[in-house]
Amino acid sequence: MDAVGLVMVRGFVAAGVLLCAVPAFAGEMTAEQAQRFVIGKYFTYNCFEGTRGGGRVHADGSVVGTIQIRGDGPVRHAHMPPGTLQVRGERVCASVRGLPIEPCFNLEQINEMSFRGAISGLGFAYCEFTRRGSGKVNVASGKRSMPHSASAQAD
Repeated sequence: MDAVGLVMVRGFVAAGVLLCAVPAFAGEMTAEQAQRFVIGKYFTYNCFEGTRGGGRVHADGSVVGTIQIRGDGPVRHAHMPPGTLQVRGERVCASVRGLPIEPCFNLEQINEMSFRGAISGLGFAYCEFTRRGSGKVNVASGKRSMPHSASAQAD
């Protein structure tokens, strides 16, 4: 896994993952709330070490967007395949080929348009995401949920 992929995972999954029906309060989001907030909508993001970009999380757990590592150099197109983001119980986690761990994320809603995502256990490693555009969802399948991992279903 290269640096672009790892930062993309951290950034978007902390998406990653992830409310048209936004609670009236800020605070930690459940996996279901994160899905409603994020799926199909375009977000820009800025991370603690300067990485920035924008993108969209799809209902199949894939992510498509751009990334600029540490805010320097070229802006690159990035794509993470279906199943990258998964709901495991009340957590949103990432499954990335070549990555020895499958990180999960703490997702905190800041306001009706933004949230902060951090790798669980590493609160300093966060990205802030801000929704841009109309927020309309255009998902061909009409399905609005990320895949559940087999291990989560067995839990």
